[in-house]
Amino acid sequence: MSQKLYDIPLKSIEGNPLTLDQFKGKVLLIVNVASKCGLTPQYEGLEALYEEKRAQGFEVLGFPANDFRGQEPGSDEEIQAFCNLNYSVQFPLFAKIAVTGAEQHPLYSILTEAQPLASGDGPMRERLKGYGIEVEPAPAVQWNFEKFLVSRDGQVVGRFAPDIAADDADLRQAIDAQLNLTP
Repeated sequence: MSQKLYDIPLKSIEGNPLTLDQFKGKVLLIVNVASKCGLTPQYEGLEALYEEKRAQGFEVLGFPANDFRGQEPGSDEEIQAFCNLNYSVQFPLFAKIAVTGAEQHPLYSILTEAQPLASGDGPMRERLKGYGIEVEPAPAVQWNFEKFLVSRDGQVVGRFAPDIAADDADLRQAIDAQLNLTP
């Protein structure tokens, strides 16, 4: 599993080809992000978490996706400008991908297969239903800002619902547990 995760072809938000291989040995929080979502202010908390823990071998990786009600309609350049201007995002952003459906990127196929259920899934699912939005059942990604935690050895060790913010005690405890492992 871990080798496959590190080998998947990706593109940086600037359009450069890369893989997650450059992040081997680090704890990763992989997040599908969107600029026009009610959860978009989470960028601020994700950036703060990244700044706080990156020296310990932690990376937040943002993957813009337009899968949910067209909440990420911009080009990669527009997304990057939005993130820089509004949230001073320094963590790595990648080119826009699909995280659900027939066009689901291979990265998200691996992530959802490895962790089919998200911690804290219920409240967000109910809130979306209240807005008349039917959500695909697990293991599908529920909405923007769902978070996958990857250990230093490339294992997907956690998944957190979209409405779980970067300062959530359970999320931070899970990250800290991974950071305390020796590479």
